[in-house]
Amino acid sequence: MNRKASFQVVVSNLAIATALLIAPLTSYAIEQGEQRREARDVKQDARQGARETKAECRAGEEKTRAECRQDKRDTKQDARKEGRDIKY
Repeated sequence: MNRKASFQVVVSNLAIATALLIAPLTSYAIEQGEQRREARDVKQDARQGARETKAECRAGEEKTRAECRQDKRDTKQDARKEGRDIKY
């Protein structure tokens, strides 16, 4: 009877320890997912902004097509950098 009680104590202690170790891992995964979604949203918003930047550039006829494309690339690259800053 005494062995059975001590075995139950050991098993319950292991269960508690396992639960305490798993809890931070799940919260880390949730946080990581939120950061990934936020970074994706930033990049998606930047895509639309880059389109608008290029359209305004082409409508203004002050720059060449190549310069307008470069402006669009720069806008998207800035968004990628911002997304990386959020994620990491």
